[in-house]
Amino acid sequence: MTRKREQPEIEERILFEIVVDAYDETERAMGWYCYLQDTLKVPFKAKCKQPRSTSPLETGSQVQVVGMAPEDDCMSEVFVLIKFGKSELAVPLSQLECLSADEETCQAVADWQYWVERGYEY
Repeated sequence: MTRKREQPEIEERILFEIVVDAYDETERAMGWYCYLQDTLKVPFKAKCKQPRSTSPLETGSQVQVVGMAPEDDCMSEVFVLIKFGKSELAVPLSQLECLSADEETCQAVADWQYWVERGYEY
């Protein structure tokens, strides 16, 4: 994967709104979790943009995101819950393209994907 070019506006939002005052990986993970939980307006539609070996989604398949996965599941990567048949399934947020009409929701998804594509870790 090619490392995404630095974007100062997103860098500033991440540093001063999302991981502000986070001194270790647990605090950074919680900063991201709280930001996404507060910002994502669920439910929203999304599309799988890339396959992952840990996910049954295929490229191009559309899903309905219904919430964040539990905090404990998001300590190494952000997972969201999707409708999957009659149940819910946690999939990596980085795997999804936001199709929501809500700009804040799509910006939050894009912020996380930027973080991942820059190679940042908690």
